[in-house]
Amino acid sequence: MNNYEVMYIVKPVEEEAFEALVAKFDNLINNNGGTVEKTDRWGKKRLAYEIDDIAEGLYVLVTFSAEPKTVKELDRVMKITDEILRHMIIRKGE
Repeated sequence: MNNYEVMYIVKPVEEEAFEALVAKFDNLINNNGGTVEKTDRWGKKRLAYEIDDIAEGLYVLVTFSAEPKTVKELDRVMKITDEILRHMIIRKGE
């Protein structure tokens, strides 16, 4: 298993919807054989530029270990989730 980080920006939504979305992605990693080490909720921050007329977003950073197939599934689900403005998954150095 490799170590990864995913940073994603969520549209400003209700607190319950935000927590449900964070739990959804944590569960997706865990259910596909990965292990979530840490989930940091950075809170609402102003975006450097507007995305679809949205000026603020809720930032989340997740550190996890997983197989490459789990990362592909996470990327696929994030691309089709409407509440996600942007996301980036990186493999951490050895």
